[in-house]
Amino acid sequence: MKTYELREVAEPNLLPDTFPYTLPPMIQFEGKIQETIDGKNVEFDPSDVRTRDIHITDTTFRDGQQARPPYKKNQMVRLYEMLSRLGGPKGVIRQSEFFLYTKNDRETIDACRALNLKYPEITGWIRANKGDFRLVMEMGLKETGMLTSSSDYHIYYKQKQTRQQAMDQYVGVVEAAWEAGVRPRCHLEDVTRADLKGFVLPFVQKLERLSEKVPPALKVKIRLCDTMGFGISYPQAAEPRSIPKLVWRMIHDCGITPDRLEWHGHNDFHKVHINGATSWLYGLNALNTTLFGFGERTGNPPLEGAVIEYVALKGGLNGVNLQVITELAEYYEKEIGTHLATNYPFVGRDFNTTRAGIHAGGLRKFEQIYNIFDTTALLNRPPRVSITDKSGSDGVALWVNEFLGLKGDDRISVMKVVKIFEWVMNQYEKEGRMSSVTDEELEEQVKIHLPEYYARRAKSTTLEHAS
Repeated sequence: MKTYELREVAEPNLLPDTFPYTLPPMIQFEGKIQETIDGKNVEFDPSDVRTRDIHITDTTFRDGQQARPPYKKNQMVRLYEMLSRLGGPKGVIRQSEFFLYTKNDRETIDACRALNLKYPEITGWIRANKGDFRLVMEMGLKETGMLTSSSDYHIYYKQKQTRQQAMDQYVGVVEAAWEAGVRPRCHLEDVTRADLKGFVLPFVQKLERLSEKVPPALKVKIRLCDTMGFGISYPQAAEPRSIPKLVWRMIHDCGITPDRLEWHGHNDFHKVHINGATSWLYGLNALNTTLFGFGERTGNPPLEGAVIEYVALKGGLNGVNLQVITELAEYYEKEIGTHLATNYPFVGRDFNTTRAGIHAGGLRKFEQIYNIFDTTALLNRPPRVSITDKSGSDGVALWVNEFLGLKGDDRISVMKVVKIFEWVMNQYEKEGRMSSVTDEELEEQVKIHLPEYYARRAKSTTLEHAS
């Protein structure tokens, strides 16, 4: 066992390469990962995500609408425009998937096209039958997803088919797409509960053989659908639940290149985000997501979480505009009427709000102690404190300084908020209060006990509005 000695330093080591604060924390890798597949050792290099064209695809308007009231046309157009700005000019959010079945669906696609945005590319989704495919042709889409259920649960009990009948039906629709000049994307539904060697691999290998006869731009894509959330990220997990092994087989056993592979997960076991990130690490390029994780049953990988993960893996923004995440959350709350959980990461009302006095004290002294990254610059969300009987005088001082907009040496000390702190404690100790103190109540206390500061803030606010 190696012995470590304490090392005193002149300056604190804040690990800036990993925690730059001006960006989300960076994800660093040391060494390669080994797995055993079919009795042989296989190496994975997770650091190659820095050079691969990993990106995000969106299914907010398809899977995302299967778990909530339908979006209105104008709402989808607005969300689509914000997705384009969030993903930036390099197309970090590369594609967005739409239903094609209703008049509203089709009119929405036309309205989104009228924006003339390069990204995200609009794609469709259909069942694997030729009747549905006519909708793709009518809309003039360049790519469509098609449901190709892959487990025997679906083939035998839902579709009432044999494996051969299912494969023949799927291949027929893929060939119809090629004849029409449309790029087919096969969604292997329930693949983490399927017989890989008995159905999935023979089916994908056949698609790849047939793809050799078509132009490169039309070669089949494969979406790996973890429909029930059974996928596992752990090294050495067994098939078919192993994400590393599944991605490896698609690339090495079937010849599907990373740019034609996509992961689509569900959150039934609270693994949806880590499973999506794992699929990136083990070799595929596209991670399918929905805004705020809305999707069938427990939902899909949250798009905003994938964007933050992308920045952390790539080591930079690469054109991404993270402040749009806050815009999207505000649009859901105010325009769509969807209320996000108050503790929801990155966007919930309280995601960077502390109620603990010791945390508030840390924030007051050095913001990085209790804030995950510079949420003010990146998300337009300054860290906040919610005042209760547990907030302490540090918490009250932090709230007052933020309310007054005081920075650096101008910030007032704990001593100057003693009267406000005493009022807060009286609310709980004498009045028996149970709820948090509201911003409006605290503002009134600032007005009473710090009138000169309050007047200065009111004057500054008036001048800002006038300009």
